[in-house]
Amino acid sequence: MATPGKQAKMERKRLTSAKTSFTSPFTPQWRTLPQEDMHFILKTLTEKFKTTGLEKKEVKVRQQRKRSKGQAPSTPVEVHEMCQDLPKEQTPPQNGWTNVVARRQLAIGINEVTKALERNKLKLVFVCKSVRPKHMISHLIPLSATRGVPACQVPRLSQSISEPLGLKSVLALGILECASQEEEIFTDIVAAITPRIPPLNVSWVQEVTPKPVVNLVDEAEGTGQKRKRESDLKINTSCTLQPLTVKRIIANPEKKKKKKKKKVN
Repeated sequence: MATPGKQAKMERKRLTSAKTSFTSPFTPQWRTLPQEDMHFILKTLTEKFKTTGLEKKEVKVRQQRKRSKGQAPSTPVEVHEMCQDLPKEQTPPQNGWTNVVARRQLAIGINEVTKALERNKLKLVFVCKSVRPKHMISHLIPLSATRGVPACQVPRLSQSISEPLGLKSVLALGILECASQEEEIFTDIVAAITPRIPPLNVSWVQEVTPKPVVNLVDEAEGTGQKRKRESDLKINTSCTLQPLTVKRIIANPEKKKKKKKKKVN
């Protein structure tokens, strides 16, 4: 019969290793945008991009064919002279954005929008609803809420905007603040779309109303010294705490460990 000491050792070996973790009590979600506002936002954005002529052009250059043995190689000076002789209509178009000034006032893509929000340089934020997985854009909700930037999730944003811009997909779009108001191109869009964007609902970001500071002046007896005391700021917030749940994460519960073979002398 096995002794109780050996049974305890066997039970320890059979235990599966698991990690405990707390789930986040806060689940930020985007507010649903009405269909009228959705169509209005998409229409205004596409029309503005077409009027400004903002588009990214990428011209595919064919690789030069291998020259034959008897053909002499062309020098770079001869190639430059041949390009100058061509008419202006036949000159190859350049790669890049057509309107550089308008491009500098936009943040295109999740990475650019995130960096601009962290630096507090955005006026508006648009996010496509078809982004998968959702946690790729979930961090933009608290960022835009803490910076006071109106943001919304627009369905079919990538489908309607990527074509006029000449891109494959646009998962996030932001309008940047310009140093001079005269150079701003998208001021009319910001003024028209901002009242149509619903406010973000973030439970831990609320309007803080601190109490006014009270100064108490006391004069000491026999001296002309004054002491000032300030009451501590008491911040009243309406943030409700949500319960935490504990998860047990098992790496691979179905994994079967191989038994070690005993060496035979």
